[in-house]
Amino acid sequence: MQSLGLEVLFKGKNFARLLGGLWAALKISLISIAISMVLGILLGILVGRKNRIAGAVMRCYLEFIHIMPQMVLLFLVFFGTAKAFGWNLSGEVSSIIVFSLWGTAEMSDLVRGAVTSIPVIQHESAMALGLSRVQVYRYVILPQAIRRLIPQSINLITRMIKTTSLVLMIGVVEILKVAQQIIEANRKSSPNAAFGVYLTVFLLYFLLCWPVSLLAKRLEKRWG
Repeated sequence: MQSLGLEVLFKGKNFARLLGGLWAALKISLISIAISMVLGILLGILVGRKNRIAGAVMRCYLEFIHIMPQMVLLFLVFFGTAKAFGWNLSGEVSSIIVFSLWGTAEMSDLVRGAVTSIPVIQHESAMALGLSRVQVYRYVILPQAIRRLIPQSINLITRMIKTTSLVLMIGVVEILKVAQQIIEANRKSSPNAAFGVYLTVFLLYFLLCWPVSLLAKRLEKRWG
C-alpha cells in the first residue's frame, strides 16, 4: 500500500476532504444541469418551430459556445468581469454561469434535433384532426421527442459532471484541488502520494458517472 501512496488517504481527514471536494464539484454540476435542462428545452422548442429570428440567434450562440473552450469562458467570467465591470463573482457562481451557458447550448441543440426528427406528416395529421399547435406539441411531438432525448441528455449530464474538474483553475476547492493540497502536504513523507490520490479521484468519478452512463445506454437500447 505504501508504494502506491494510498496511505496518505488514511491520515487525519484526508479521505473525508476528498469526498467534500467531490460534493463541491457535484453541487456545481447539479445546479448547472438543472438550469441547463429548463433553458435548453425552452430554447430547443423555440428553434424547433423554425422561427427565423430565434434560429439565427441560437446559431450564433451555439457557434460561440462550441468554439470557445470552457476554461477560457471560466477565465472570462471570473477574471474578465471583475476587471471590466467590477463584479466580484465567486468561483462557484462563475462556474455555474459558465456551465449553465454551455449546458443550455448543448441541451437546446439536442432538443432541436429531437423535435425536428419527428416526421412532418405527424404534425400535419394532428393539425388536420383539429388539434391546436400547443396540443400538437403536447400530445404528439414532445412525447416522441422526449423518448429520443433522454439517453442523449443523460450523456450530457455525465460530460458536465466530468468537466467541472476545470473549476480548480479559478480557485474553487473541489476534489482535484483537495487532491493537490493532500499531495503537496505529504510530498516528503509519501513521495508516491500523487499516484494513490489521483487513482482515488479517478475511482470516485468513475463510481459517480458509470451508473449514469449505463442508464443512458439501457434507455437508448430500449427506446432506439
